[in-house]
Amino acid sequence: MQSNSQSSTTTTANKRKILVTCALPYANGSIHLGHLLEHIQTDIWVRFQRMRGNETYFVCADDAHGTPIMLKAQELGVTPEAMIAGIRDEHMRDFNDFHISFDNYHSTHSDENKAFAEEIYNKLHANGHIKTRTISQLYDPEKGMFLPDRFVKGTCPKCKSEDENGDSCDNCGATYSPTEVINPRSVVSGATPVLKDSEHYFFDLPAFEQMLKDWTTGGSLQEEMANKLSEWFESGLKQWDISRDAPYFGFEIPNAPGKFFYVWLDAPIGYMGSFKNLCAKENIDFDSFWLENSDAELYHFIGKDIIYFHSLFWPAMLEGAGYRKPTSVYAHGFVTVNGAKMSKSKGTFIKGRTYLEHLNPEYLRYYYAAKLTNRIDDLDLNLEDFAQRVNSDLVGKVVNIASRCASFITKRFDGMLSTHIDDQALADEVTSAGDRLAELYENREFGKAMREIMALADKVNEYIAVKEPWQLIKDETKQQEVQDICSLGINLFRTLMIYLKPVLPVLAESTESFLNDELLWEGHKTILTDHKINKFKALLQRVDMDKINAMTDASKESLGGESVKEEKPKKKKAKKEKVIDNSAALADPLGADPIAPEIQFDDFAKIDLRIAKIIKAEHVEGADKLLRLELALDSNDNGETRQVFAGIKSAYQPEDLQGKLTVMVANLAPRKMRFGMSEGMVLAAGPGGKDLWIMNPEGGAKPGMKVK
Repeated sequence: MQSNSQSSTTTTANKRKILVTCALPYANGSIHLGHLLEHIQTDIWVRFQRMRGNETYFVCADDAHGTPIMLKAQELGVTPEAMIAGIRDEHMRDFNDFHISFDNYHSTHSDENKAFAEEIYNKLHANGHIKTRTISQLYDPEKGMFLPDRFVKGTCPKCKSEDENGDSCDNCGATYSPTEVINPRSVVSGATPVLKDSEHYFFDLPAFEQMLKDWTTGGSLQEEMANKLSEWFESGLKQWDISRDAPYFGFEIPNAPGKFFYVWLDAPIGYMGSFKNLCAKENIDFDSFWLENSDAELYHFIGKDIIYFHSLFWPAMLEGAGYRKPTSVYAHGFVTVNGAKMSKSKGTFIKGRTYLEHLNPEYLRYYYAAKLTNRIDDLDLNLEDFAQRVNSDLVGKVVNIASRCASFITKRFDGMLSTHIDDQALADEVTSAGDRLAELYENREFGKAMREIMALADKVNEYIAVKEPWQLIKDETKQQEVQDICSLGINLFRTLMIYLKPVLPVLAESTESFLNDELLWEGHKTILTDHKINKFKALLQRVDMDKINAMTDASKESLGGESVKEEKPKKKKAKKEKVIDNSAALADPLGADPIAPEIQFDDFAKIDLRIAKIIKAEHVEGADKLLRLELALDSNDNGETRQVFAGIKSAYQPEDLQGKLTVMVANLAPRKMRFGMSEGMVLAAGPGGKDLWIMNPEGGAKPGMKVK
């Protein structure tokens, strides 16, 4: 049976029809952690809408046209079509492995996109919104091609900053024409470009100025976006050049041989093309989402660098061609790592695939969610804070609730939850939070939602700590009380995982298997009673800083074979030592760090554990956490030895270790680290910091002995 009434779900009458898109990744490079901020943000919002019962579709595509792709394909010696097909497969694998739940992932180089681009252009042309005139452009005489804006570099005409892009200045933020650049040069060949005339096609953007002023100030944009656009209105809208000359990889403009649509014309149309492709496969009514009288909602999630295209050109094109405009365009900031721009030399320009080779994707999903707001703020991925927050919040708070309570229920009560609610006030507080959290999710205030969820988790953990079921279980007269306490703990863990399901879909799926119950948003007010759960298995492992360091090292090593020199460590002012509170982990070690998933004996037998003697220990210059250990594996200190870098500096001084026996993993594959080769691993216990103890065998053990 179940007690407590369920909250109302979305009815058929008020079910919303929602189409959601992300900006299209460009098809000439890999997905990195900057891309993933947007796609994770969008996916969380989409998953929330689906949980609420709304008819929600999520589409995207590769942006597959333009000069950069043409030149990259030439460099690789393949056709552009072959190159973009391979990139699309790579992007789809990466997004899938980060659990981005697209309903369709397409390409702008598609029949659907070509048809829509030509249709929209023809309608704009027929309605008098396309103009032609001859312009002078920068031309590369060595490559025989007109140069796109970003293929020109030179001195900014406004602030005189050197080596700036041909259309905008990173230093002062000014925008300008490539012909205004001082001392221009071709990025393609290095040649000095020359001016050359060509007839171009323009979209008459100024004709839509009043409509755009009304739309941009009507609530469809964030306040920061609307304010920025007002500056562009003040400086005056200009006709938009939508054509490019051959050679160019893209769609040819109808009735204009040798002229191609500029990539930014057909890129946003790719949202329509991808959705049309989905509609054909799933029998969805395309017109009900895109025509002017549509009652559906259309949302674009984008980066702040492409506001201009999505908030001026795109709605004007749609208006001029008879299609509906977006309900809202949501912009986000950029990702920085450790307080600075992503850097290849520092290993902080991290590809999605490199991350996946070292870390659980749900760690990143949670960390981004915990820091996201509905404003256009940059988000800093501080790697040390990343590890601490995931370990503290997800492992130490949320999963800790289940690991503390589950074994009592399965071992003592045959997996059955109690019929009695031990603390109704606490149950009501946690289960009634769903409506407030739904509002935060809807408004994209994910960071606030995560903070409120973790505050609830703290209260549940405090309840369990005060009740101490591990003490009560020793008293035969207290068995029912233990079942009641742990049953409530399991139920409130279930409620918290309902709230976290949009962020952590895989952890939620594992939770559903454990609880033998589907996590539905409308079930957040439900308490499971007289319900059988399954045996608890570890749901999430702690983040290991060694894996984070390995990821950044791998990012340095993946720079196309370039060697990355280590910078000499700069002298820093002495700073206060960070105090790590391990009291909870020391009081309840198993709760803080649950037992890992079950393995077979054959798996364990592969690990060769040996007694080793520490014959030398020393600090590692430039390393905050490592000691270098030299370990002897036989009684002769000059016999077989291994070098191991161990993260135990916070707990030991080198002189305390020399001469001691310990236990090491002797058959671990050597690992190249920044400071040298590590040839094994010593075993230690404890939550970390000063609370760390290496294994010391009893007297009589000798170096080289096998640990069985």
